[in-house]
Amino acid sequence: MGRLFGTDGVRGVANADLTAELALGLSVAAAHVLAEAGTFEGHRPTAVVGRDPRASGEFLEAAVVAGLASAGVDVLRVGVLPTPAVAHLTGVLGADLGVMLSASHNAMPDNGIKFFARGGHKLADELEDKIEAVYEEHRTGAPWERPTGAGVGRVRDVGEGFETYVSHLIAVLPNRLDGLKIVLDEAHGAAARVSPEAFSRAGAEVVTIGAEPDGLNINDGCGSTHLDLLKAAVVEHGADLGIAHDGDADRCLAVDAAGNEVDGDQILAVLALAMREAGTLRGDTVVATVMSNLGFKLAMEREGLNLVQTAVGDRYVLESMKENGYALGGEQSGHVIVLDHATTGDGTLTGLMLAARVAATGKSLADLAGVMERLPQILINVKDVDKSRVTTSGELAAAVIEAERELGSTGRVLLRSSGTEPLVRVMVEAADIEQARAVAQRLADVVKSALG
Repeated sequence: MGRLFGTDGVRGVANADLTAELALGLSVAAAHVLAEAGTFEGHRPTAVVGRDPRASGEFLEAAVVAGLASAGVDVLRVGVLPTPAVAHLTGVLGADLGVMLSASHNAMPDNGIKFFARGGHKLADELEDKIEAVYEEHRTGAPWERPTGAGVGRVRDVGEGFETYVSHLIAVLPNRLDGLKIVLDEAHGAAARVSPEAFSRAGAEVVTIGAEPDGLNINDGCGSTHLDLLKAAVVEHGADLGIAHDGDADRCLAVDAAGNEVDGDQILAVLALAMREAGTLRGDTVVATVMSNLGFKLAMEREGLNLVQTAVGDRYVLESMKENGYALGGEQSGHVIVLDHATTGDGTLTGLMLAARVAATGKSLADLAGVMERLPQILINVKDVDKSRVTTSGELAAAVIEAERELGSTGRVLLRSSGTEPLVRVMVEAADIEQARAVAQRLADVVKSALG
């Protein structure tokens, strides 16, 4: 069996790859692993469970709750809330673990399971491997130890999770947003209620789109992966800026008043300067991934800030931040982590802090984002290939060497397997966009022929 956990939990087509049986079994295994440290005389382990509004989340939530309760874990069911809200509530409610059912930016047929450890932190690879090993051991025949009678877990709905999370967001905001008009695209996802409420309470005039989830329309032509609707709405309403989330609202992208995209690198740059000014950017350091635009690196150097780069995945950004005590990190895709206020990427918090910077400075988002110049970057997703061979193909390695020779010091090449989808990503950066496009297409063709 291949590894179940990818870069962000366990994902797949709901009821095909990700079944109720798998969800139940993984939940029991997670209970045995993550609640283990809290088992002492008189202690009953507790788990927080939340989900995004996908239709499949209803039966998967039932399976997860059943698995946890059957393992003797009391369940606090918080309903439809963003992933960072579930992480936050896992911490503030003193739970032993948290579970979020979401496939983030993926299309509706997919779903996923993310586990959080005590305190609301994402799991290290070692913990995921241990959960998977326990699951596999019992899947192949070893019986679970099952409590009976009063030992089984109890299930309770926690409606106050919404208010607890929104109040937290408002409390950590550096200044109000009075005078700003903001369009919010909620991707018909988990933040459809949370984000408009938070921005309104912070003083902004709010226009919402993509805020009518029906279980089937999540990420459908809207949200952070489809910005055209937001761009048009910002211009139509004469807004100061627009904010887009993905299905579980752990990421944020923005649009300036003219309808131009402001990506995660630019958001990081704006927040880095704001936090340095406030004295909260520890070590004058920002953590990002190798996918960050070269223009971001050059901007940080010019501003006298340090940049630490990690492997792709916000979990690796977070690991570096925690290990070294850094306060800010994120990804070009819009996962931004402000570690003093969140244990994971938080799209609503990021959007609020970005808008707060606009309000505090009186500058437009375009002016603030101009701190960095994005170099042309072409990303091609090559589907239907054997992504496991991306690092072992001699033909592909030779093609990469030739591409790097052609680009020289003015560009770079990055090939990586997607951690959540069956594809290989080809990224090429160059000073000239036509050169970047030509090199990227040539490499994509080699990936298709070599790994197809």
